[in-house]
Parts: sequence; C-alpha cells; structure tokens
Amino acid sequence: MTTQNELKRQAARRALDYLPNDDYIGVGSGSTVALFIEELAAKKDRVRGVVAASLESRELLEKLGIKVVALADVGKLPVYFDGADEVNHSLQMIKGGGAALLGEKIVAHASRQFICMADESKYVSKLGKFPLPVEVVPFARSWVASQLVKLGGRPVLRESVITRGGHEILDVHDLSILEPMKLEDEINRIPGVMENGIFARHPADVLVLGHADRAEIITVGAK
Repeated sequence: MTTQNELKRQAARRALDYLPNDDYIGVGSGSTVALFIEELAAKKDRVRGVVAASLESRELLEKLGIKVVALADVGKLPVYFDGADEVNHSLQMIKGGGAALLGEKIVAHASRQFICMADESKYVSKLGKFPLPVEVVPFARSWVASQLVKLGGRPVLRESVITRGGHEILDVHDLSILEPMKLEDEINRIPGVMENGIFARHPADVLVLGHADRAEIITVGAK
C-alpha cells in the first residue's frame, strides 16, 4: 500500500519541473515542503538561493547545503513552492497547520507563480473540514474568538504554540467556507487578527497532486 508520505514525495519530485534556471525561489513549510527540499538538494546548483517562509525550512535548507537568502535581498521571486492542508478546485487553500501562515502568505504574495504540492487526500470540493488557523495578537485572543464564533466557527487555542512573530494560533472548527475570498477578508478585518490561513485572494497557479502511480498537474479552473 502506498503511504501518504510516498504520495507527497511524488508531488514534491514532479514540482521540480517548475524550477527556474539560475534564479531565486521561495519555499513554505510542512512535511511536503521538507520532501521538496530533500529532492531539491540534488539540483541545488540550478538555483541562486531560497527564501524560506519558516524557521524549520530554513534549518533544513542550511543542513542540506542549500543557500538561504532574505526576501528583502531579492525582491520579487519567480516561483514559490508550498503545500496545503486543503485545496479546492479553484486552487484556493487552507494553510497554517504548521503555524507559519503569515510568513507563507508574505512569500507567496512576493512570487509571480505559486506551485502547490499535495497528496490526493488534500484535494476537496469545499474548504473547511480542516480547522482554519487564525494568527492573533495574544491580548486580543478572547475578543477575536468571540467574533469568530459570530461567523459560525468554534475557535480553539493551539496550546503551547507561539508563532515566529510572537502571536498565538486559534484553530477554527466547524466553518462552512462557501465563499473563501469573502471569508478571508472578513476575518482579516477583525482587530487583533494578524492573518488567517485561507489563501483565496492569492490561490495557487498550479497544483501538483500526488497519486500512487503518478503526479497529476492541475491548473486554475480545472475540475
């Protein structure tokens, strides 16, 4: 039986087809990105350097001898590689299971192309089964939670997690996300919210979906 890890590696390996030649790239975080970085190590001479959206990815890149650069030093990136906790048919996503959603959204927005890598279980018709991560200023947590309840969610504090920016994570259960872009904006307008894990205003351009026997390429608008 093919393991989920093997499906992720299928996607990570195929995503290397989108590597630019002699340029900088961005990477996100999570288990699929870790596999992508491992695969990238054999082709590291093709890239000038990598902007890492999380400390964990930065540490793995450095461990494998891949040059890490700061976003401020390179400006606009040609391509960004990341995983997803859920991705729908419009290539809108829920991300942030690893609590790096703010950095991921920043680097994604600084890139011309977003390549999402995922195993087949992450491809869904409607977002919301995976709890939505919301990064909040600690002293505003209770206020933000009360507003998320009004939106129909059940926010739960992610215990013992402090983000790179010193914030906390509320995981919002029971949301029915029928209009991802609208909800992304609505949550981000709540005072005390730093960012939320809906990636709808900046969806993926390409989804590389790992199956047992292949990696499928899905583009925006595909069904």
